[in-house]
Amino acid sequence: MRGRDSLTRERKNEVTDWYQQHSDSIFRYILFMVRDYQQAEDLTQETFIKGFRYYDTFERKANEKTWLFRIAHNLTIDFLRKQKPLELLKDLVFLGKNTSTLPEELVEIKESSTEIYHALGLLKPAYREVIILRKIKEFTIEETGEILNWSESKVKNTLSRALSALEKQLNKEGIIHEKH
Repeated sequence: MRGRDSLTRERKNEVTDWYQQHSDSIFRYILFMVRDYQQAEDLTQETFIKGFRYYDTFERKANEKTWLFRIAHNLTIDFLRKQKPLELLKDLVFLGKNTSTLPEELVEIKESSTEIYHALGLLKPAYREVIILRKIKEFTIEETGEILNWSESKVKNTLSRALSALEKQLNKEGIIHEKH
């Protein structure tokens, strides 16, 4: 019995270390996706609870950060699927209204960053996710593919289309100007 307690304690310590190392990054990723501070906190906590619960399934082929982001991705997608389509549309249209309710220390965003955040919210979810993972969270193409369960070529192609769509959105809103 003592061996099992020791294994549980080791698991708890490792997941606690993971939480300390990766919770802020995972929280910000989820926040970008759901645009709701409280919900992002809840989904972040749920990510680490699942990480603890399914610790034995972690094969260590990827690093723990990639594995945890995969859990966060799945939880976030499940949450978004459960929302009513009309609420999702409303959230996209009125994206900017909730940003003032976030804690100041979390949202030290310059005006241009806020505009990019807003433009990201107007992109389709696959585009938004790939941009967040590759360009904001700086995961490799391989890690992004693992998190999204996509091939590397799909990550590259979707990212290319997503960046083009983001640029068009920013042009449309007058944030950046067309190249001459």
